[in-house]
Amino acid sequence: MPSINLNSKTPKGFSFSQSSLQEYSDCPRRFRLRYIEQLHWPALETEPVLENERRQVEGKIFHRLIQQHLLGLPIDKLSRLANTPKLNLWWKNFQLTELDLSDYTQSIEATLSCPIGDHRLIAKYDLIAIKPLQKAMIFDWKTYAKRPRDEWMVTRWQTRIYRAILAKAGAHLNNDHSIEPEQIEMIYWYADFPSDPTRFTYNTEQFTRDWSLIEKVVNEISFTKEFPMTDDENTCRFCAYLSYCARGQQAGILDGPEEEFESDPTFDVNFEQLGEIEF
Repeated sequence: MPSINLNSKTPKGFSFSQSSLQEYSDCPRRFRLRYIEQLHWPALETEPVLENERRQVEGKIFHRLIQQHLLGLPIDKLSRLANTPKLNLWWKNFQLTELDLSDYTQSIEATLSCPIGDHRLIAKYDLIAIKPLQKAMIFDWKTYAKRPRDEWMVTRWQTRIYRAILAKAGAHLNNDHSIEPEQIEMIYWYADFPSDPTRFTYNTEQFTRDWSLIEKVVNEISFTKEFPMTDDENTCRFCAYLSYCARGQQAGILDGPEEEFESDPTFDVNFEQLGEIEF
């Protein structure tokens, strides 16, 4: 078993994201192992393995299909790449969804960042659609197996960070005019539940509260040397480090929306070879 540095601290200049802050909130120990120690441990995050792997691949392909469609590639050519039953269903659901953005400028797979203390905060968006000086909509495509509760989604770091960074650093997408929090709306669109998206508006009070919380947690992480394990052992069922922390040897089975995971942003798919992928 590899050793870890018990005196490790978050390095200066570390780039925080919704994923890393969510990891810290879920389990400080997991944040340290993954982002500071950068350890890779062989415990599986979820079971069954093949189903989990298939959903990761399909989710990645689905995001790429939408990206390519928004960039103007013909639907008929893209449709041939939706070559599994689940992908085909998601792709049909997306095509049937009315997404009228004719009056909006679109920033596809946009990345925004801003300084926060000695670090940076970064967010990569599926789609930002802006009607100059009027409205800014954040779209995020989700492939959750079960539709999560809105009350759960609003507390996620992604919801807080994506809206806050757009207000902080999105002016260049809006003809160099600042984007007011009241102009921002975030929309989670669920591929398996296309007629029931989650929509969150925003306002200055929420922005002030969110940014204050982000600064507080980043500052806390920056100066701490103590990264304790979570008290909620249910979280451990889906952690790659559960055996490392002596909390089991085998990962759990996904059985609810809260336990559905996000695709690892480092998990890459060769889009040129997607037509050859079979499950």
